[in-house]
Amino acid sequence: MTPKLILASSSPFRRMLMENAGLSFEAHPAKIDERAVEAPLEKAGAKPDMVASILAKAKAQDVSVRFPESLVIGSDQTMSLGDRVFHKPKDMADAANHLHALSGTTHRLNSAIAIVRDGVVLWEHLGHAELTMRPLTEDFIARHLARVGERALSSVGAYQLEGEGVQLFEKIEGDYFTILGLPMLPLLGKLREFGAIDG
Repeated sequence: MTPKLILASSSPFRRMLMENAGLSFEAHPAKIDERAVEAPLEKAGAKPDMVASILAKAKAQDVSVRFPESLVIGSDQTMSLGDRVFHKPKDMADAANHLHALSGTTHRLNSAIAIVRDGVVLWEHLGHAELTMRPLTEDFIARHLARVGERALSSVGAYQLEGEGVQLFEKIEGDYFTILGLPMLPLLGKLREFGAIDG
């Protein structure tokens, strides 16, 4: 019997990626306080990719308790510049600060994914993308944020690559799915191995 697939997320982007891949699944968000999980990790000096990995597993384990015998997919993404971890901007001034900090530098997206059944982690994967932002002037940042408006507050980096945010970059290294926060190719390979999708 094919196991039920559950996506432990309320993210419309992650749901879209799985739907577009033709997967049959249900989506149920985890009921965990992500900041409460992150805070002691960051205080202990955990690397940004480790934070993403722990959060991905925590989300999947939380949801797996509610859905016995299902394969639960948890994912998380952190954005880092060196050892600094970014969070979603609180307001437009914070978004401008994010873009000032990222201007002319290369930051990393750390995308973690885990498959859990009955609380047990069966598999995990960590993907990275490196994004180099071109040098931005203060005036350009102000004009850009005026155009995109509060959409800038919906992503950690205060940009959307699928929209005008692509204009901020001079180089991107990494696959599309990792950038969106759900490394689909390794996930699909593992689901085939588990017999959860047609191989």
